[in-house]
Amino acid sequence: MSCIYFVFLSKIKFLKMSEQIPPQWSNFYLKDVSFVNLMMRRIYNVLIVANPYDAFMLEDDGRVEEKIYNEYMELGLRYPPTFTQVSTTEEAARVLSTVDIDLVICMPGNADNDAFDVARAVKAEFPGIHCVVLTPFSHGITQRIQHEDLSIFDYVFCWLGNTNLILSIIKLMEDKMNIDHDIREVGVQMILLVEDSIRFYSSILPNLYGYILTQSRNFATEALTRHDASLRQRGRPKVVLARTYDEAWEIYQRYKDNCLGVISDVRFPINNNVERKEKTSAKDPEAGLKLLRAIRKEDEYLPLILESSESDNREKAEAEGFRFVDKNSKKMSVDLRHLLEEHMGFGDFIFRDPTTHEEVMRIHSLKELQDNIFKIPRDSMLYHVSRNHVSRWLTARAIFPVSTFLKGITWHKLQDVDMHRQIIFDAIVAYRRMRNVGVVALFDRHKFDRYAHFARIGDGSLGGKGRGLAFLDNIIKRHPDFNGFPNATVQIPKTVVLCTDVFDSFMEQNNLYQIALSDAPDDEILHAFLHAQLPDAFIPDFFAFFEATRSPIAVRSSSLLEDSHYQPFAGIYSTYMIPCLEDKYEMLRMLACAVKAVYASVYYRDSKAYMAATSNVIDQEKMAVILQQVTGKDYGGRFYPNISGVLRSLNYYPIGEEKAEEGIASLALGLGKYIVDGGQTLRVCPFHPHQVLQMSELKMALRETQTQFYALDMQHVGEDFKVDDGFNILKLQVKEAEADGSLQYIASTYSPDDQAIYDGAYEEGRKIVSFCGVLKQEVFPLPELLQMAMRYGAEAMRRPVEIEFAVNLNSDRTGELYLLQIRPIVDTKQMLEEDLASIPDERCLLRSHNSLGHGISDDVTDVVYVKTDTSFTAKDNPAIADEIEQINRRFLDAGRNYVLIGPGRWGSSDSWLGIPVKWPHISAARVIVEEGLEHYRVDPSQGTHFFQNLTSFGVGYFTINPYKHDGFYQRSALDALPAVDETAHVRHVRFPRPLKIMMDGKKQEGVVLMPGI
Repeated sequence: MSCIYFVFLSKIKFLKMSEQIPPQWSNFYLKDVSFVNLMMRRIYNVLIVANPYDAFMLEDDGRVEEKIYNEYMELGLRYPPTFTQVSTTEEAARVLSTVDIDLVICMPGNADNDAFDVARAVKAEFPGIHCVVLTPFSHGITQRIQHEDLSIFDYVFCWLGNTNLILSIIKLMEDKMNIDHDIREVGVQMILLVEDSIRFYSSILPNLYGYILTQSRNFATEALTRHDASLRQRGRPKVVLARTYDEAWEIYQRYKDNCLGVISDVRFPINNNVERKEKTSAKDPEAGLKLLRAIRKEDEYLPLILESSESDNREKAEAEGFRFVDKNSKKMSVDLRHLLEEHMGFGDFIFRDPTTHEEVMRIHSLKELQDNIFKIPRDSMLYHVSRNHVSRWLTARAIFPVSTFLKGITWHKLQDVDMHRQIIFDAIVAYRRMRNVGVVALFDRHKFDRYAHFARIGDGSLGGKGRGLAFLDNIIKRHPDFNGFPNATVQIPKTVVLCTDVFDSFMEQNNLYQIALSDAPDDEILHAFLHAQLPDAFIPDFFAFFEATRSPIAVRSSSLLEDSHYQPFAGIYSTYMIPCLEDKYEMLRMLACAVKAVYASVYYRDSKAYMAATSNVIDQEKMAVILQQVTGKDYGGRFYPNISGVLRSLNYYPIGEEKAEEGIASLALGLGKYIVDGGQTLRVCPFHPHQVLQMSELKMALRETQTQFYALDMQHVGEDFKVDDGFNILKLQVKEAEADGSLQYIASTYSPDDQAIYDGAYEEGRKIVSFCGVLKQEVFPLPELLQMAMRYGAEAMRRPVEIEFAVNLNSDRTGELYLLQIRPIVDTKQMLEEDLASIPDERCLLRSHNSLGHGISDDVTDVVYVKTDTSFTAKDNPAIADEIEQINRRFLDAGRNYVLIGPGRWGSSDSWLGIPVKWPHISAARVIVEEGLEHYRVDPSQGTHFFQNLTSFGVGYFTINPYKHDGFYQRSALDALPAVDETAHVRHVRFPRPLKIMMDGKKQEGVVLMPGI
C-alpha cells in the first residue's frame, strides 16, 4: 500500500518584539511532518522454536501470544504479531518454507539440541531471517558463550520467563529496521544503550521500552484526532543497543543529530576485534567514561547517563557532569526513569529553581507551555533555556518542527531570556496554527483557544457544509502560496461542528419526531423545538468557544444532503446569527435557541416539499450544526465585513476578454445574506479585475450598483426567534456605511457637478460601491487570491465549484480573506452531454457561435421575430420597441416565455444601432438573439445594456451573422407558420411542440432545435 502525504510550511510570524528578532530566525518556516509513513517495516510473524516443555509453558502457563496482544492493546499499539511454535529444527524448516516469518526466536533445547544449535541451523538454511537466541543463564551457559561465535545471531537474551522481554525484542528489531528511514523522514529521536552484559540488557530493555511506550501514549494527547493520536505514537524515540565502544561510536556518529540521550555501562570492549569471536573478552574498565567524554566534546547539552555495578564509578561520573545509576540498587529502574524524565524530556516539563532545585512550575502539554511561558521565573527560565531543555522536551513529545527550530537557538547565540520566551511562544503559536489548519479536531475545551481552528463535537457526520468547510481548510493547508502575500492572510473562520449524532440524541430525548413529521405549521414546530433541551454537558464547551472567538457566531445548517456532489441542496435550511455579548449566559441562551431553530428548519413545510421534489425521505435527513465565527467588524452596534462574495469557477456570461473558465465573482458590501437574497452585486472576473461592466458607463454605475447592505444587529437580544432567520439582520443604506468608515478602499464617489465618478471615498457626492481599491489600486490582493481559490478548489473537487467568502480590510492596507464554503456546481438543467457543434444545421432553427448562458430548456414553443425583409430600416426601431413591449406584456400575463430575434443591439440607447427596448419590455424572453444583416451591420453588444438581468434570470443571449456564415437562422421555417400575433414590424409564431434550447457556456455555442427533429 502506498501512502501519499503532503509537507506543509508555516512561517513564524513573531507577535511582539519583531524588530528585535535576529533576521536568521525572523523568516523561519516550520515544516509540518506526517507520521503515516513511519514504522512501515514490522514484525508480523514470529516463529518460536522451543522444546516441548518450554512450548507448553509458553502456550498454557505463559500464554505469550495473549500477553503480547494485551500489551499491545494497553499501550495503544497496532499490529500485534502472530506467533507460531515448533519444537524441532525440522518443524521450523517446514514452517519457514511455507510462511513469511519475520523473526525466529530460539529458546532452550535439550542436551543434544540447544538454542544455539537450533539458531545456527535456521540461519544456515535461511540466512536473511532475523534470529534471536533466548537462553537461561547458568555458570555453564556463561562459559559456553565465551567460546561461542554469536555474530550470526541478531541478539542473545537472558530468558527468565518474562514475556515483556519478547515485546522488547520485537520493538528493538523494528527500531533497527526503521531507524534510517524514520530519522530521514521526520527526524525521530534515538536513545543509545551501550551494554555488553546479556543479563543486564535483558533486564533493562523491558523497563526502558515500557516507559518509552507509555510516554508515547501520553504525548499522543497532543494530537487533534484519534487517528492522529495513534499515528503520533510512531514518532516515539527508538532504542539502539550497542555492545562495544566502536559499535556505539559508529551509531552515535550516524545519528548524533537525532540523539535524545545515551545510557552507557562503564566496562565493555573497546576494540571490535574482540567483539564476540575471540575466546577471551578484553574489556576496558573505563570504556563508558571514554565514550561519554568523546560525545560530550561534540554535544555539550546531550544527556549522558552512566550505569555501573561498581560504586566508585559514581564519583568519576559526577565529577565529569554525567548522571549515574547504580546497577546494584533495588530501585534501579525507578532511578533510571527519574533521570529520563529529568534530563531526556520525558513526562511533564518541570521548571525548577536553579539554586534549590525545587519545582516552581509543572507543564503538562504544549498549550500549557504556551500559556505559561511568560509566567516562569526568570532564573528558572535561564537555567532551562541555557541547557536546551525546552527543545529536548518537545523532541521527546514528537513535536519535531518546533524542537528543531528551537534547537538552533542556543544560549550562546542569543543571551536574552525575554527574547527566548517570545521566540518559544511564537514558534508554538505558529506550530499550533499550522497543525490546526486542514484538520477536524476533536473538541477539547482545555485546548480550544484563539489559536485553535476547526473541531467537532460528537462522532457522527459533519454534514454537507461541514465537510465542505473542512475540505476548504485542507485546500488552504496544501497550498502555502495562499498566505504568500505579506499583507493578506487566508483562512476559514474558527468553527465547531455539532455532528449528526448530537441531532439524533436531541430528537429522541425530547420526543420531537411526532410533531416534526406532522403537518403542523412552521411556527408551531419552531415553538416545540425551542422548548426542548440541549445537553448541559455542552455548556462549558460553548463557553470555551465564546472565549476563543470573541465575536458574533453564525449558527448554520449542515445536513447530510446539503452541498452534495450529486444533487443541488443548498439554501434550504436556516442560518441564524447571534451577537457577541458581555453576558455569556445570555449569549449561551441565544446560541441554544439558534441551534434548536436550525434543527427545526429541517421540518418546515418548504423543506418537506423540497425533499419530496428531490425524491428524498424527510425522516432520513440528519442535521449537523456549524458554529462559526462571523467575519466582520463591529461598527457601533452593527456588525458586517467590508466585502462578501460568491465565486464561481465557470462564467457562462463572459464578455470582452473574459473566458468561461476564468470564472466570475459577485461582490457586495456587508453580510453575504444580501447576495443570497438576490441583492445588487458587483460582477467581476478575477482575471480581469479592471474590466467591470457596471462601472463602464455613468448611468449603469448609478443604476446597477449596490445601494443597500445587510448587517447583524448587535443590540438585538431576546427570545423572539422566528422562522425567518433574518429577524435580527439590519437592512441599511450604503450611505450609513460611510458614517461607519467601512467604505475605505471599496467605494468610488459620484460628483454631480462634474457628472463623473472618481475612485475613492470623498466627502461630497454619492458613494458607489465599486471595490476600486481592491480591484484597481491593488490595496489587497483579492483578485489573485480568488484565482487561487477557484483553481485549487476546482482541481481538488474535480468539477466546477462555487465558493463563498468574506473579507475584512484594515486601514493599514492589510486584510483577511475568509473562505466560508465550497460546493460543487450541480444543476441538472445545466448538464450538457451533447457536443452542440456536431448537431447538423438541418436540425436547428438557429445556431450561434457567440452565445452567453448555459443549460437546457425544452418548454418554449413561441418565437417573436422582427421582419427583416427589404422594407426594414433602423428609423423604425422605436416603433418596433413599442410593438414588442405590447407582445411581451401578453406573455407575462399568460406566464409563458419565448425566443426573441431582431436586428442590431437589443437595448441600445441609440436607436440607429438597435431596438431601444428596456428590460421590462422583453423580460419574458428565454433567449434573445442579435441578428446581423447584410445591409445592417453592428458590432455585437453581448447584452451589456441589461447584462445584470441576463445573468440573474439565466436568459440566453445569441449573436448571429448569417450573411457571413457566422451562425445559422431558418427564417423560412418561421415565415411558414401561421402568426399568433403580427404587427407592422413584428411577428409572433407558435410551434405545435416545444423547441429545445441548448447553450454551452464554456464554448459559447448555442442552438435552438426544431421540434420533433
